[in-house]
Amino acid sequence: MNSIDRGTPRSRDAHKSGTSRRHFRAPASATGERIDRYLAKTLDLTRNQVQSLLRNGFATVNGTAAKPSYLLRGDERIDYEVPAPTPTVLQPEAEPIRVLHQDEHLLVIDKPAGLIVHPGSGVRSGTLVNRLLHHYPEIASVGSPERPGIVHRLDRGTSGVLAIARTDAAYRRLSQAFAEREVDKIYLAVVYGRPDPPNGTVELPIGRHPTVRTRMAVVPEARGGRPATTRYRVLGTAAGISLLEVELLTGRTHQIRVHCKAIGHPLAGDPAYGEDRWRGLAPALRRPLREFPRPALHARKLTLPSIAGAPPVSSTAPAPGDLRALCTACDLASSLPTDETGR
Repeated sequence: MNSIDRGTPRSRDAHKSGTSRRHFRAPASATGERIDRYLAKTLDLTRNQVQSLLRNGFATVNGTAAKPSYLLRGDERIDYEVPAPTPTVLQPEAEPIRVLHQDEHLLVIDKPAGLIVHPGSGVRSGTLVNRLLHHYPEIASVGSPERPGIVHRLDRGTSGVLAIARTDAAYRRLSQAFAEREVDKIYLAVVYGRPDPPNGTVELPIGRHPTVRTRMAVVPEARGGRPATTRYRVLGTAAGISLLEVELLTGRTHQIRVHCKAIGHPLAGDPAYGEDRWRGLAPALRRPLREFPRPALHARKLTLPSIAGAPPVSSTAPAPGDLRALCTACDLASSLPTDETGR
């Protein structure tokens, strides 16, 4: 066990609020480990946060600066401080929200493709959260100040159903429901080729891509991958393209996109995990597939258990116009679920 002056930091909240400098000695058991990985575990921070501390002089080894890749030798003195975060105020924005369900605790919306869910990475405006703060100002105090009310999210390019907590009680219960896999999540996806078998389960661990850090990949659990399970069912196939109904049994980042690529059937329109297979298809299909501006993925249905004493909620978002148009161009419109055709 490390001997740490003035107490061992046990959580992010325990040391984020102050800037007092602390120090401890790295144990012999850490010998050979990268300092950024070691500090991330010891201080309960992300590696990006630790790397920022090292680069900016807020963490030193034996009194001198160290690169994130520095390999510990054991018994080094590590000094660190975690600067208090600069408070920020998110501005409400009077943009529309399509509501599928609402009650005093819960809000379920249909997110359009292209809309970022919450601020981050220098983005402070134009997000769903900015809209929510205008229409539902009570969520400002629910959950994280940067992500008020947000328990799960959809990628910017993914459309469909998203649940938001309006109260602390709902936030806690919704977080628990997602963590314990009590939530049913059904998607529609347009992929290249025809999966065989037409109904199947993909069980492949997912982790950060080893070289492209903005992407995910199939990564063995021994190297940090986390278990991930996806079920799929082929709804229709035409001209080298298939429409799938996909059920997420886990909720890893980019899970459907990574799993579809891994089984040889990447999503149409996916800039990160897709492929230019449209080049080998019939001329009439090349343009709509080439020009589809986003991953062809839609969160169609979300079924939630009882939240804060309310009855279970099941909400469906019909396929948006761009996805329906793509299905029409690929002769898959008739394969859309029956309740999709009226929008």
